[in-house]
Amino acid sequence: MSASRRAVPADAEELVRLRKVMLDSVTGANPDVGWQPAAVATLRDRLADPDSTLTAYVVDRPDGGLAACAVGTVEYRLGGPGSPDGACGYVFSVATDRDMRRRGYSRGCLEGLLGWFRERGVRKVDLRASPEGEPLYASLGFVRTPDPAMRLSL
Repeated sequence: MSASRRAVPADAEELVRLRKVMLDSVTGANPDVGWQPAAVATLRDRLADPDSTLTAYVVDRPDGGLAACAVGTVEYRLGGPGSPDGACGYVFSVATDRDMRRRGYSRGCLEGLLGWFRERGVRKVDLRASPEGEPLYASLGFVRTPDPAMRLSL
């Protein structure tokens, strides 16, 4: 297994490519790529900021580019039990190229990201799991919560 590393701004395009891999695997192939330039710009800015509340861990492909990634952010909410200061980690865009799966790359990326959360004092980390990803997350200690997710698109 290749070791994961923290992403740098130069990884932004590949991170967005992997995000599309993940989105397509969850919702089906979508030809809309109009969102990608803004996402690349956002990632470049956020990854360049040493104090950013967003980071990513990646595994390099042997032939260039990235094989896998896990992106996460620290969000702040009103404190409560389990998170007195309100810091909450959120994991998203966990993806591995189809031809690079079953090698432990996503696990390595997630372990790096979870270490980053720990360094920041984050005590609670949330994510949404696909059926395919749930065994990996469960093996890392994630459990289902009783809170149903809802969304309003404005």
